[in-house]
Amino acid sequence: MKLENKNIVILVEQQYQDLEVWYPYYRLKEEGAKVILAGTGSANTYMGKFGVPAKVDFSIDELKVKNHDAVLIPGGWAPDFLRRYETVIKFVQQMHKAGKLIASICHGGWVLASCGIIEKRTLTSFFAIKDDLINAGAKFVDKEVVVDKNLITSRTPDDLPLFVFEIIKNLSRGK
Repeated sequence: MKLENKNIVILVEQQYQDLEVWYPYYRLKEEGAKVILAGTGSANTYMGKFGVPAKVDFSIDELKVKNHDAVLIPGGWAPDFLRRYETVIKFVQQMHKAGKLIASICHGGWVLASCGIIEKRTLTSFFAIKDDLINAGAKFVDKEVVVDKNLITSRTPDDLPLFVFEIIKNLSRGK
């Protein structure tokens, strides 16, 4: 188990991309990580774009950065809702400041842009938010996965195998 003793937070909100939550959730657990779902506190259960419910373990304001090794921001429309919450922004900013892993896929880059942590960083995302990321100072590349220090980014559910592989590789180095 490569990720034993690793704690990972997956952020969820309404209209999250179902595969981008559940594929990493189960794959990371398979590697021994403790994976929790955290919401904004506006609900206890959030519905994915395709109707899969996600019951959260915690509200984001209950979490402490020191207790977690990584945060994963899935796509769908959820990132547009997540970035409206100051507690989400502060948590991701603090994770970044602590040098902890931040993984973002699809529209998750919206949260990264709102956090102000992508200036002069290379990343990827779903093509529709490319301009938003560039305007936030990022260098955008159209690749399956991009690793830039503590940021790991991908484009779509088709990229999930390599995206999660890179998350596992990154976190297992710090054992």
